[in-house]
Amino acid sequence: MINLNFQLDFIEDKVEFFEATKLDDLEKKINDQIETNKAIMLEVHHVAHQMHMDENGRRFYSAVVHFKLKRK
Repeated sequence: MINLNFQLDFIEDKVEFFEATKLDDLEKKINDQIETNKAIMLEVHHVAHQMHMDENGRRFYSAVVHFKLKRK
């Protein structure tokens, strides 16, 4: 008799960092990752974002997205 034990460990928290030179590009990167993380049952818990302007006036956008395990 073969005994198989399966143990599933779920990722409960995941923090990801994003950056782009255009706000639309940043939004697309985040939305793409949201869709990817849905497959492993993660949903957005919190988003923090910033915009930085360099000495030449170019904008640089960044964001941190905290994903948490989706609970029923």
